[in-house]
Formats: sequence, C-alpha cells, structure tokens
Amino acid sequence: MKPASKLPNVGTTIFTVMSRMAVDHDAINLSQGYPDFPVPLELLERLTYYAARGENQYPPMHGVAYLREQIAKKLGDCYEISVDMEDEVTITSGATEALFVAIHAIVTTGDEVIVFDPAYDSYEPAITLAGGKTVHLPLMGDNFHVDWVQLKHAVNRKTRAIIVNSPHNPTGAVFSKEDLDHLAETVSDTDIIIISDEVYEHMVFDDKQHQTIAAHPELRDRSFVISSFGKTYHATGWKVGYCIASKYLTNEFRKIHQFVTFTTHTPTQWAIADFLDNHPEHHQKLSAFYQVKRDLFLGEMQGLGFGLIPTAGTYFQLASFEKLSTQKDTDFAEHLTKTVGVAAIPVSVFYQDPPESKVVRFCFAKEDQTLKEAVGRLRDYFT
Repeated sequence: MKPASKLPNVGTTIFTVMSRMAVDHDAINLSQGYPDFPVPLELLERLTYYAARGENQYPPMHGVAYLREQIAKKLGDCYEISVDMEDEVTITSGATEALFVAIHAIVTTGDEVIVFDPAYDSYEPAITLAGGKTVHLPLMGDNFHVDWVQLKHAVNRKTRAIIVNSPHNPTGAVFSKEDLDHLAETVSDTDIIIISDEVYEHMVFDDKQHQTIAAHPELRDRSFVISSFGKTYHATGWKVGYCIASKYLTNEFRKIHQFVTFTTHTPTQWAIADFLDNHPEHHQKLSAFYQVKRDLFLGEMQGLGFGLIPTAGTYFQLASFEKLSTQKDTDFAEHLTKTVGVAAIPVSVFYQDPPESKVVRFCFAKEDQTLKEAVGRLRDYFT
C-alpha cells in the first residue's frame, strides 16, 4: 500500500545527511549543532543518583515539580520576571516537541504562520501538518535583521502566529529590545500569537544581553517561549526542553502535549533540576565560554579566503565562500566534506527561495583541538 504522503516534499533533514556524509568520509563534523565535549560531571553524577534512587516512573504530565520550580527561579534571576511554575511552565521532550505542540495548539486549517528565512527546518512541517500555510519573509542584510515594514504588510486577517528565533539559528543574529518593541507594535490590536524559539538564550556575545519575549509586557501573554537544556548543558541527546506561556495558552499547549509524548524522561528531569539549583554558574558563564571558542575559530580562519562576520549568538558561525568557489553552497558543502575533510551546512536549505549568496554554517561547539584540526585541513587545501 502507498497512502498519500502528508509531507510529500519533505526528505531527510540536512543535519542527518551531512553528519552521515561526515562519518562516511572521515570528516570533522562542524555541521550538526552538538558539542564534542562532555556533559558536566556533576550533572552526570546527579543523573546516576536519581535513577538509582528510583525516580524512574511517570512524572506529572507537565513535568517534575522541582524542575519547574528551578526554571521559574532561573527566569526570575536572569530576567527579573515572575513565572507560575504550576500554570505557566511545561517540560517537553526537547524544544522541537515544544515547537510542534505550540503550533498545533493554535493553528487550524487555513491559518497563516509567518517565519523568517533562513528558518530552522522543523517549523514549516509542523505548520503544514496542522493545516496551516507558512509565509516566508527574508531576513535582511549582513546582520540578518527583520524588515518590520515588510512584516507589517505581510500580516492579515489569516495570520495566526509569527515564529521568531533569537539567538537565531543558523545566522547567529540577536534581537534587541527595540526589535521586541517593533514586534509588539506589529501585533497590537490583533489576535496573533508569538512562538519564540530561544534555545540559545545563554549564548549571546560581545556584552549583549538576551532579550526574552517572556519579559516583554506587551508580548508575554500572547506568546509561547521555548527553550532547551540540551544546548545549555552540552547534552543534546537528552532532549529536555520547556515552554513558558500564560495560563490560558499553557492549558491549550498541554492538551496537545499529553498526546504527543505525555511526559519526559524522569531521572533526567530530576538531575537537571538539581544541577540548575546548585550550579547556576554554568548557564551564567556559558556566553563567555562560547565567545572564547568563537574567537578562537575566527582567529584560526583568518587568511583562508572565507568572509567572516563574528556571530552575535548561538554556537554557529556563517562563512561566505564567494572568493573561493563558484559552486552552489550545497555542492561546496559536499566538496568540503568529501575532499577537504570538514563538514558544514549549506545555508540555502533554510530558505524557501534561497538568495544568490554563497554561505555555509560551521558549528564551533567543539574542543579547541577539534577546531584547530578542522581549520588546519581547510588551510592545507585553500592556501
């Protein structure tokens, strides 16, 4: 039998494709966004402790109370906001689940959802499966900013939601407070919901501060704010995220969440809560930790012919290769992987209508030696 596909135009994600290619060709994988250094030892010890203690059965559907309490405390400490751990915090199996659930909680047939290209690849399939239509708007300029006039013209009576992502994957762009004010002005006097992907919230560089939509007085009650512990604790495979929303939106969110995963791995929730409680210095120092890696990578890359503008956030660095090759970015990324031995992500795959620019994305969430070895391979080939 061959039932009709609900996602006929969707194939295997570029992250899986490039990571598999990296393995097949013994390339250093700077494509998929995961660290090659370990989870903090204290966190691993806590995971073992809570599993041995017997925290291995179903937790509450909306998450272990200790973890929700610590998330609310972190939001208060970081952003000076008050969050109700019982009615406004939901633990999810990663940020991708939270994004999927938030979309399905509000989007129905015929609704439009605005996303900004280059956009993370999980947004549109979730919108399509909910019966909605994705409206793509390009980010502008070398700093990938939102054209607020263009956004205002794109909003109409069918617009159900706008998905924003700061710090932004794949570009590293970071929203300012003024950006949030522009967004609030755009959706004022509408019923538009904001879905804010903030998984890289603790990776903002050059003395800038993350601006969470959860702290904006005109946006908070109309927003789902989504983050992840996988990125923060170097544990992407643990798949623990969370969603912050008003009581009404949280209620709608949980209606869907309970039938998607119901709940999330119990001892991991306990371990993260304990670590968050006793080691807040980890997330407090994370921006500085990754800025050192960013600067190391940029320094090593000098003189190779790549065009580099230091990323403002995330652990990704874009690199223009227009002076090095006339190839399309997909072909250039394949060439880097198979011939040079360094895997990167072609940025065009994040667009509905890719621009002519020739840009790839490198992940610098790697050991210093890994970064130096990868750039050494690039240097041997391009110089």
